[in-house]
Amino acid sequence: MTDEAAADAMAGMGPRLRAARERRGATLTGVARTTGILPSTLSRIETGRRRPTLEVLLRLANEYGASLDELAGTAPASEAAAGPRVSAPPQRPGDDDKVVLPLTRYVGGLHAHKHVLPALDAPPARPRQVSHDGWEWLCVLYGRLWLALGEQDLVLSAGDVAEFDTRTAHGVANAGPGGPVEYLIMFGPQGERLRPRTPAPGRGSR
Repeated sequence: MTDEAAADAMAGMGPRLRAARERRGATLTGVARTTGILPSTLSRIETGRRRPTLEVLLRLANEYGASLDELAGTAPASEAAAGPRVSAPPQRPGDDDKVVLPLTRYVGGLHAHKHVLPALDAPPARPRQVSHDGWEWLCVLYGRLWLALGEQDLVLSAGDVAEFDTRTAHGVANAGPGGPVEYLIMFGPQGERLRPRTPAPGRGSR
């Protein structure tokens, strides 16, 4: 699937989230109580006025027993949840808006996503930080990304990578006017680490 097609699929995420909730017979209030997400936030997501962050998507996927691909509309037809097809008009990027393109099918274990932050017309505020269990690897593909990690403020450019314990407060934003930012995220359970298998420079493989 191309980035453009995936972005179009993401535009219908709100109605898909609503359908997933209704299939479970859950109310906005009930989902808010079990996930900790405000009912007003859930309502705005379902009506297409707000796009969910990765953290919110993970909570909702677990709550509804669905994969991220199903919620994003990128699952193969044979795996997609049953129900009528729905669509929503394209959304205009906002200050906190982003497009999240799932690259793996699973919610549990190690999974990957591509994120796109829209271009800005003015310098951004410091990113809002969150913390949760897990470990994250981040690689910037295009543009300049502001990573607020605890007390540190890092500006990452294309080719820069970072990894960190997500129990440390963290947040990201477009580092400033000039264009969008594209980056990859791999997220895994607490204690999960990347395991390089290539030999060290100057040493042959075993």
